[in-house]
Parts: sequence; structure tokens; C-alpha cells
Amino acid sequence: MPSTVQARLDDRETKSLRAIANRLGWSPSRVVREGLRLLAACYLGDGRRQVIGLGKFESGVVDLGSDRRHLKDFGR
Repeated sequence: MPSTVQARLDDRETKSLRAIANRLGWSPSRVVREGLRLLAACYLGDGRRQVIGLGKFESGVVDLGSDRRHLKDFGR
């Protein structure tokens, strides 16, 4: 259900909105929608903690998280 929202922005907020939109090549509306999506994820989540990006990458190694050999020299 689409809806329209009006918001009063001060000069600083207007400049920030324009700067973000220009930098990302997005419309101001998209910047606001993405900001709302991020806030909702932080504050209205289902209570479970999640790792951002989980499941987006595949190494092909089936035991990557459980085999210590894969962690040899990790972090050095």
C-alpha cells in the first residue's frame, strides 16, 4: 500500500539528503526509503540477531566454520 510522507527538514538535513542522493545517484525518496528500511531492521527486527550479508557468498568449502585447518594463520 503506497503512501506519501511529508517531513520538515532544516538546512543541515536538506544538505545531507542532497549529498547522499548525489553521491549514490539515488532520488531523495529512495534515500529516505533506505534509511527507513535500515532503522526498521535495527529497531523492529524479529528479535533474532543476524549477520549482515549472511548467505550472500559461497566459498565452496563445506566445513569452513568447523575445521581449524582453514583458520591457520588467520588474522596475521
